[in-house]
Amino acid sequence: MKTYAGIPEENASLENSKVVLVTVPYDGTSTWGKGADKGPELFLDASENMELYDIETGTEPYLEGVYLAGEVSENSTPEAMTEAVYQKTKELLATDKLFTLFGGEHSVSIGSIRAVGEKFENLTVLQLDAHTDLRPEFHGSTSNHACAVFEANQKHNLVQVGIRSMDVEEVEYLPEGRVFFAHEIANNDNWVNDVLEKVSGNVYITIDLDAFDPSIAPSTGTPEPGGLQWYPTLELLRKVFEKCNVVAFDIVELMDSAYSKPSAFLAAKLYYKMLAYYHINKD
Repeated sequence: MKTYAGIPEENASLENSKVVLVTVPYDGTSTWGKGADKGPELFLDASENMELYDIETGTEPYLEGVYLAGEVSENSTPEAMTEAVYQKTKELLATDKLFTLFGGEHSVSIGSIRAVGEKFENLTVLQLDAHTDLRPEFHGSTSNHACAVFEANQKHNLVQVGIRSMDVEEVEYLPEGRVFFAHEIANNDNWVNDVLEKVSGNVYITIDLDAFDPSIAPSTGTPEPGGLQWYPTLELLRKVFEKCNVVAFDIVELMDSAYSKPSAFLAAKLYYKMLAYYHINKD
């Protein structure tokens, strides 16, 4: 039996786990770098080579259990994939465990955010990303990676962090007062607290790895210069988990390439850190 991070089977059963993890190896709509469909495999491999004691929190999050809930492999059309992710998310939300997802490109988040938003009222979607992803449709589909949070912005409180690339057509859809552009973050020592003021209640966190600077996460579909750094990002995430009720999160856009190992290990550590922050605020 393959388990998350190679943890003992007793910590990996649905019954004994407080966290469920579904993977979506999908790369159907990316428009530049290809290989995000290999992201979940790279992430799981890196996780197996990670030390499971978290120094910062003094905890071993895996002891709370992580259940590998399989993968969503539907890839016939972007719309079919979105529906399959939506149905899988609904199924796993019924277990009342923390729902987590690893992509795949960012379009995989559309279905999971939709399902989480149906279960939890007053939802804030916290998006860490280089791109706004606010197009109503792209290349003939509303389930494109460029549309990843358009629906979330229409239905929920969307907060965007790390943005440094967008199309002019997306300007009209920007969530007013809730976009933290990377160039502004670079000159604002208080940016973490400014973001926290906009985030409250039930929270879904969606992290596109291109939110990070390519110096630390080079293997993404569209790396953009001027991105987020590791420790300030962890500070933000830690404080969000302290303040809010994080009900789900996803990490997407890890791409297979010659430079994939550093990015895969960052993704593995990021996921595990978020589990640590979640559990210390639930105990």
